[in-house]
Amino acid sequence: QLQLVESGGGSVQAGGSLLLSCAVSGHPAGTYCMGWFRQAPGKGREGVAAIDANGAADYVDSVKDRFTISKDNAKHTLYLQMSRLKPEDSGMYICAAAYCHGGYFVSDLRYGMDFWGEGTQVTVSS
Repeated sequence: QLQLVESGGGSVQAGGSLLLSCAVSGHPAGTYCMGWFRQAPGKGREGVAAIDANGAADYVDSVKDRFTISKDNAKHTLYLQMSRLKPEDSGMYICAAAYCHGGYFVSDLRYGMDFWGEGTQVTVSS
């Protein structure tokens, strides 16, 4: 089992930056990969970034070159560095983990995750 706790959300003006963190604790039953999702009010949950067990990252087109997903295994923490933020980036950002094998891509996030955090709110004003 894994427990995930996000932090770092807040309000920022368009063009600004935020660093989200996801603290990971517990004892996984195997190798796991991770991802960041976001959910805007009235919209479905969207996977925006994924990272495999070796640290290889993948992104949805709308955040490429603006967001960076990374992890620090020693600190048991997943990060999402967001820059050049836009109002449409606003929403609840949620980290999640899934048992995996080999490569892991943002398209894999649709197949269900095994563990979820509660989320941290990001609001970008124009």
